[in-house]
Amino acid sequence: MEYNYLIYKALHVIFVVSYFAGLFYIVRLMIYHTDTQELPSPDKEILQKQFTFMEKRLWNVITVPAFIILVVMGLNMLYKHPGLMNTLWMKFKLIMVVLLFIYHYWCWKTLREIQNNIFRYTSVRLRMMNEVATIILFAVVFAVIQKTDFAKNWVWAVISFFGVGILIMAIVKIVNRHKK
Repeated sequence: MEYNYLIYKALHVIFVVSYFAGLFYIVRLMIYHTDTQELPSPDKEILQKQFTFMEKRLWNVITVPAFIILVVMGLNMLYKHPGLMNTLWMKFKLIMVVLLFIYHYWCWKTLREIQNNIFRYTSVRLRMMNEVATIILFAVVFAVIQKTDFAKNWVWAVISFFGVGILIMAIVKIVNRHKK
């Protein structure tokens, strides 16, 4: 049974990497797609068609399947070791996973809007939103790696994650201050 658990764990990690690659790239494509609004015809239409194609492929072929597999493997590991639910780091990780689900939904909704030529966010705002996944990834990796130490320092860890998040978003805003 321990061997199966390690297989689930390895698959979980592999598909977490694939999923986050998809998340990072899908928002980047949305940024580029949004930037096409400033282009003249026919460049605008040609690029929008290409970005829509790329977004659909990335979302449906890589991001969503990776998401499903990582969730199934994660639930499988929790089923095999239900005692993990009693640890503070796992509870924190699951809170971050809920935030990730919300972010996933935001990406899907925003992607659908952009593909229907509804641009509610500027490219700078999308760049800032791209960092949300980074912050969640940092938080989960630190919680999982620290495990027992996380229980001792969880307050400072949470404050640090939010502080780093605010810092990253401020840097994005400063770097892109000349853009709309």
